[in-house]
Amino acid sequence: MRCAVGCGQQQRGVDEGYGVDKVRGNYDHPATEGLSCERGIRETENPAGEWLTEPLVRRGDTLRPASWETALGIVAAEFIGTVADDPDSLAILGSGQQTNEAAYALGKVARGAVGTTYYDANTTLCMASAVTAYYDVFGSDAPPCTYDDIPEAETHLVWGANPAVAHPVLYRWILDSAVESDSRLVVVDPVQSETAADADTLVQPDPGTDLALARAVLARLVETDRIDRDFVDAHTDGYDELVDSLPAVDDAAATAGVPVETVEDVAAAFEAPTLLYWGMGVNQSTHGTDAARTLIDCCLATGNMGPGTGPFSLTGQANSMGVRVCSSKGTLPGQRAFDDEAARAEVAEAWDVPLSRLPESTGPGPVGIVDKINRGHIDAVWTVATNPVAGMPDATNVARALDDVFLVVQDAFRSETVEHADVVLPAATWGETEGTTTNMERRVSRVTAVSDVTDGVRPDLDIIAAVGNRIESGLFDDPPLSPESVFDELRELTAGTVADLSGITYDRLDRELAVRWPAPDESSEGGYRYYEGVESDAEADGATDGESWSFPTATGNAQFAAASFEGVPEPTDANYPLTLTTGRRPGAYNTGVRSREETSEVPAARIHPETAGQYVQLLDRGRTIVESRRASVTVDLAPDDGVPTGAIWMDVHHPAVNRLTLPMVDPDSSEPNYKQCAVRLASPDTSSTVTRSGLSHIRTSRTD
Repeated sequence: MRCAVGCGQQQRGVDEGYGVDKVRGNYDHPATEGLSCERGIRETENPAGEWLTEPLVRRGDTLRPASWETALGIVAAEFIGTVADDPDSLAILGSGQQTNEAAYALGKVARGAVGTTYYDANTTLCMASAVTAYYDVFGSDAPPCTYDDIPEAETHLVWGANPAVAHPVLYRWILDSAVESDSRLVVVDPVQSETAADADTLVQPDPGTDLALARAVLARLVETDRIDRDFVDAHTDGYDELVDSLPAVDDAAATAGVPVETVEDVAAAFEAPTLLYWGMGVNQSTHGTDAARTLIDCCLATGNMGPGTGPFSLTGQANSMGVRVCSSKGTLPGQRAFDDEAARAEVAEAWDVPLSRLPESTGPGPVGIVDKINRGHIDAVWTVATNPVAGMPDATNVARALDDVFLVVQDAFRSETVEHADVVLPAATWGETEGTTTNMERRVSRVTAVSDVTDGVRPDLDIIAAVGNRIESGLFDDPPLSPESVFDELRELTAGTVADLSGITYDRLDRELAVRWPAPDESSEGGYRYYEGVESDAEADGATDGESWSFPTATGNAQFAAASFEGVPEPTDANYPLTLTTGRRPGAYNTGVRSREETSEVPAARIHPETAGQYVQLLDRGRTIVESRRASVTVDLAPDDGVPTGAIWMDVHHPAVNRLTLPMVDPDSSEPNYKQCAVRLASPDTSSTVTRSGLSHIRTSRTD
């Protein structure tokens, strides 16, 4: 499992010693039927990162080997002392690289044993805006679509995503459909990406203006009467209010930096059955939730809902979807709201903890947690399978903040964050651990161990249970835990919820290999969400379009929502005249700890040749400095006419890049604004010393 496509793989362990020998696609797996990408196989068979093989404890300035009993004893003593007076003195950061079972257990410790508000995961850094949009529109998280819908679509509209690099197997299905004579591929991306190279139409808005462009497209659909009034009238609320809020098409197009004719090209795409895919380019913005909602609104307004059509957010990490359902991060298990008293009582009873201990809010997100550290509200931090020192925006500030607390890092590989740790807990990874994961189309699959681990390494689940039991005696059975028993506890807790896993068992997964939720019994699994088919007597249900839909909202209808674009959070100016945007490159993943052999010491910065020509005096054999208001990073400049003039593109995998990025967040989702910030080029002998501001900034006002 290297990404959220959820490729079914067969693995074979080495004959002697530890590790995975061979990996290949599993032709029987229902998600991908034998397909698997080269990166996923390579990073499973032969990851390039430095393995952690034994617990480490800081002695002075050095991390030194220690026994598990010593390391766990130090962690427990520090955590218990820290939370004795205030549970919010401990922050916990999880990951989309955990199994469902480990994510559930970590949430049980954070919310049930500790009771901290300051618990989150790195999935908020990539998917929170899409998650929030789904809840706002449909009343529940996760795309309504499945992989089965891809070959049925005629228009494939890819917005702010590069699946050719990030999701190669899924992209193969998209291309297979898009090459049909009645189909086409439309790509919206400021940069000419690998996906854009295959597009029939490429639209290049200015970085950070996706909401403005989406609203222009929606306004164009309205003014040209391409609205499915039957669907809108029967199955949605708020359409008239939405229409009243829309801008003039030419004004919004100008804001996005595209001609009106281009807006028409995108609007025309919705005339055919359309699947709309989007990714980090949309989500990672101070307007990410509004932009995602507006893309969904385009689908609702044009009736592009139902098999072969609809909104389909492309999830990044292997188990990001599982964390969203299982971890008690943004909701309690089964997508139960934190303010639902009945749900809180049921969860507290299941966990056998006081109801009053469960926090009343989900917390401020990872960037907000760093703010709380800087304000002196947090004394200890526990990270699990995540690398915030490289992966969070304004990373230098993150590193300084973590140096000010007692830091426990649990991971399989040595990362930038490990270097700041007081205690390091080495964990097993894919091929060494048992459990389940959930891919982006909601399929739950088994993951199995084909290799033992050294005595110094333990599964995430057992480490979490060992810490949890020291904080709250009896929270779990004594490790080693049975992942199946933990999954049974989780699935029973989701029974009757919108994210019902209760019909998924390990025995069923052994037979079927993967099952989509919701699955309320062992004979059912989820298909296209909310869609109940065509009514034989449409009038009986008032559904004049002949379709029956059921959304878990207060009215049973999908909800339109007005939004307004307020501009990018850090516009260019005379001092910082260039725009930095980020993306993925082939062969790498997340912060790159499993692929460091392919990561150069100095990151590359793609720039249009015309723009580069304006800064020749700052180049030294192709090398220069990119400087933001937060940091300076030496780069190798790579002229590329696929990058728009006035912009710089850098990949997210290099650990230096996020020193530059902006820690402002979306006010609804707490997702950071990675995709746009103001920078400049400087020669090494003239670059300024950048001091930290100490705090991130959150957009809070909304004005038209």
